[in-house]
Amino acid sequence: MENNSRKAWLYLAPAILFLGIFMVYPLIDVFIYSFEEGYNSASQTFFGVGGYNYSYVLHDPYFLQAVKNTFILVIITVPLSTGIALLISLGLNAIKPLRNFFQTVYFLPYVTNTLAVGLVFMILFKKTAYSDGLVNLFISFFGGGTVDFIDGPYWAKMFVLCFYTVWVVMPFKILILTSALASVKEDYYNAARIDGTSRFRIFYKITLPMISPMIFYLVITGFIGAFKAYSDAVALFGTDLNAAGMNTIVGYVYDMLYGDSGGYPSYASAAAIILFAIVLTITCINLIISKKHVHY
Repeated sequence: MENNSRKAWLYLAPAILFLGIFMVYPLIDVFIYSFEEGYNSASQTFFGVGGYNYSYVLHDPYFLQAVKNTFILVIITVPLSTGIALLISLGLNAIKPLRNFFQTVYFLPYVTNTLAVGLVFMILFKKTAYSDGLVNLFISFFGGGTVDFIDGPYWAKMFVLCFYTVWVVMPFKILILTSALASVKEDYYNAARIDGTSRFRIFYKITLPMISPMIFYLVITGFIGAFKAYSDAVALFGTDLNAAGMNTIVGYVYDMLYGDSGGYPSYASAAAIILFAIVLTITCINLIISKKHVHY
């Protein structure tokens, strides 16, 4: 038994070492930086220790705007993408002869480069000197007024960002949910049909509980992914997200390190720790909820 335990630790050692060097140590380092006031990365010096960096970040209008954008993105895209993916997966599961083909078709956007998809969305939504964009052509066809979705009002830009995010993440969710639905034993459905159970009740009482672990997994990863959103916004609105009013928390951290307002690693560290605390809190809440609603 002791030899097996030693072997297990030996096998785990490379992974533990890797996680320690590239995840645990940087997190501790960032936490320390977040309390060092006026830290200079070139000279490795600072003039004080305290909570000023957090106070500055929490009162920075750009950070507050980034938090607002990120939370709107999370609240809209995570439930919407998961719900639509579930409906599509149910449809695919019902078309058994062509299920694999349609799975491949729906998965294609996931393997496409994010910036390439962003350029396509810009062509669809962006107004130029030569065209109002394909989407505006449809709006005009039905008698509506044109909208500048890329450089126009805030709600229009947020709509495009949410639409783009849902489009990008949905293929992965469809693949996972389709696989989960295929793993549900047909015996449960046959027994329910013999008892004359309605389709909705079969879905609510059998399908949902059986695939609830996968739904929970997608919700958790969806929350984490949406809170880390940055490349999506860059693909649509360019690198100056503060000017567009569409920055995210990760974008704010990047700007504090390397952007036009860069050179402030202490502020970037404080913002990163705040993001870590938000994601950790949301994840813990989801874990508590899952104990009552997820069936393993």
